[in-house]
Amino acid sequence: MAGRLHQLPRPLQCPPPLLAAARRVSLRSAPPPARPLPRLAPPPAPPPGRLTWEAAERWQEAGSSPEGPGTMDNDDPLEPETKDESDTVLARQSSDETLYCEAEAPMAVEKEKPARESSETDLEIEDTEKFFTTGQRELYLEACKLVGVVPVSYFIRNMEEPYVNLNHHGLGPRGTKAIAIALVSNTTVVTLELADNCITEEGILSLVEMLQENYYLQEMNISDNDLGLEGARILSEFLQNNTSSLFSLQLSGNNFKEESAELFCQALSTNYRIKSLDLSHNQFSDKAGEYLGQMLALNVGLQSLDLSWNHLYIQGAVALCSGLRANVSLKKLDLSMNSFGNEGAAALGEVLRLNNSLAYLDLSSNNISNEGLSKISKGLELNESLKVLKLYLNPLSMDGAVLLILSIKRNPKSKMEDIDISNVLVSEQFVKILDGVCAVHPQLDVLYKAVQGLSNKKNLFTSMSPVKLIQSYADQHKISVLDFFRSLNPSGETTMPVGEFRKAMIQQNKVPVNRYQVRELIKTLGEKTDMVDFRTHSSSPRLQDPAGLQVGP
Repeated sequence: MAGRLHQLPRPLQCPPPLLAAARRVSLRSAPPPARPLPRLAPPPAPPPGRLTWEAAERWQEAGSSPEGPGTMDNDDPLEPETKDESDTVLARQSSDETLYCEAEAPMAVEKEKPARESSETDLEIEDTEKFFTTGQRELYLEACKLVGVVPVSYFIRNMEEPYVNLNHHGLGPRGTKAIAIALVSNTTVVTLELADNCITEEGILSLVEMLQENYYLQEMNISDNDLGLEGARILSEFLQNNTSSLFSLQLSGNNFKEESAELFCQALSTNYRIKSLDLSHNQFSDKAGEYLGQMLALNVGLQSLDLSWNHLYIQGAVALCSGLRANVSLKKLDLSMNSFGNEGAAALGEVLRLNNSLAYLDLSSNNISNEGLSKISKGLELNESLKVLKLYLNPLSMDGAVLLILSIKRNPKSKMEDIDISNVLVSEQFVKILDGVCAVHPQLDVLYKAVQGLSNKKNLFTSMSPVKLIQSYADQHKISVLDFFRSLNPSGETTMPVGEFRKAMIQQNKVPVNRYQVRELIKTLGEKTDMVDFRTHSSSPRLQDPAGLQVGP
């Protein structure tokens, strides 16, 4: 195991703050503020003649007229002018502080004072902030003029929508800065997509400055921008001091290497705001696996981590698993396309034996054979949390597949719902064993590649649409399809987790259906969200079959 993580380097020197640029743009495009009315009526004119500087200042501060010639509000008589005083006045006349008070002079002084104060008062700040929230389109157009780029019409049309997709728009760093200026005060955009825009380090700086002021943006995708080490340094400094509302960050395909992994892990060891992090399609290898393992042992906020398409070989996978043993928050982990083999699978089997938080694990294309699968199966015999296991494109045979499903049968507390071994050829013997497993765990569904003799049987199973079967039952009992589905949910709601729905459909005896028909039904109701929604294809309360035809009374 490698030593401790090094401390982060000193923060970079940032360009002028983005907020200042946003304020300059807003002031340029905002209408001039109305001149505020004076709070008090101007004092009457003083007696004709020339006042000394001190006397004029006292008179103006008093705010009322003299009570008689040559007097002030405090009844102090005015000093008669003397020759020495005249000299003093003449001497001051040459400076900027000289003041001559003729009959109309006080009005002029009083008019100028509010004008000078208006640039420093709260009123102007309030006007500016008000403009920030109302003139989004004008603010963006002025920002484009400021940085010298052509405005993006899509952004103008959608800047008041919660989801903005600017992927592949060729923004560059200046275009990104204009977007960031417009988002400083935006309160509607929740998800921002900026993948493949060549935003570089300058663009990242603008986005980070924007996030320090914007508390509404929650998800951001800046994948495929080739940010490299400097981009990782800027982002890690932001993550270490993150006070924004950002909880999902996609950083796929940014040419991050070992040094970048060290920076991210140092920041994420103390950052609990980020819940979902995508670091796929980078160049993390074994050393990065050690850093990531140390981070996972300390982090208690991260719930989803994507490390697919990296170079986490045996040592990297083993080090990562060391941290996973102590982790209590991670629920989804994607390690596909890393080729760590049976040794990494053995380490993951140990993790599954101890970890009770992980619910989704993707191990596709990792060169795992039956030997490695047997280690994973032993861990599954004691695991009580994993629901989805993907093992697609691994060199497995039917013998390994049998070991896998039998481990689920031996665990009465297993919550496994989906297993993907869709490249494995199986026989009728495997299907019979799987039927016995599903009798114990009716929520389970296994994707496999059937032998030729089984494909016709499967087609027979699915020849009758499950939607039509359910509709027929509803017609006979004079109920709606929606009411039938609601009867399956103990809470009576119109949404239900996929595993619970599959279990309820298999166990109910009103409409006889098999696993294949239930699988087809789940696809119809929408499985991508891990929830089935009975209203997805219904209309008061009609339901559509897979062909898209509505059926119902």
